[in-house]
Amino acid sequence: MCIGRVNKLVRRGAFTLLEVTLAVAIMGMMALAIYRFVQTNLIALRASTDAAVADARYDGLRELVLSQWQSLVPGQGALTGEPAKLNERSRDEIRWICGPGPGLLTRYAPGDYVVFLRMQASRKKNGQYDLGLLRRPRGETEIVHENDTWVPLIEDVGSLEIRYYDQRLNIWVDRWSDTLVLPRLVKVTIGRYDAPVPWEVIVPLGRTPY
Repeated sequence: MCIGRVNKLVRRGAFTLLEVTLAVAIMGMMALAIYRFVQTNLIALRASTDAAVADARYDGLRELVLSQWQSLVPGQGALTGEPAKLNERSRDEIRWICGPGPGLLTRYAPGDYVVFLRMQASRKKNGQYDLGLLRRPRGETEIVHENDTWVPLIEDVGSLEIRYYDQRLNIWVDRWSDTLVLPRLVKVTIGRYDAPVPWEVIVPLGRTPY
């Protein structure tokens, strides 16, 4: 009697195979849920970080054009711009003059040079276009390229559209060729592949004859 009673107690305190299987299955589902939760958060964090880095580049571009264009002096052919298209995508170009001394992305410039904000085929040769600055000593023809310097700023942009506000006509124009007068405003719109809407900035030029 005592031995049978002990065996019954032992059987009651042990887990059956079905109970063990259910416990393992529940633990597996919990582990999978935790893994998916962590993975989703890591992906979201990585995407957020990439977006923040990309936005920082555009913020830097905004500060760059603000500091450059608001310091231009009218009457010296300081700023001109031409519209352009490639495969129905805007690839406009704007150029301005930097004076000697500490200049744009250089420690010291011995003389004036022309700076172009433009799109250019990526050096990776992957069909992408980068936005950057082309610098050329003033007075050199566009045929000579040995002294040109290309400084990429933002990789893989879709389009570059530049418009100029002519206060005399009270309209936006797509070309600026008046070398004696600066536009009142310059609007830069960049098509982004990493964002659903284009990036845009409107720069008021600090010095005008009005």
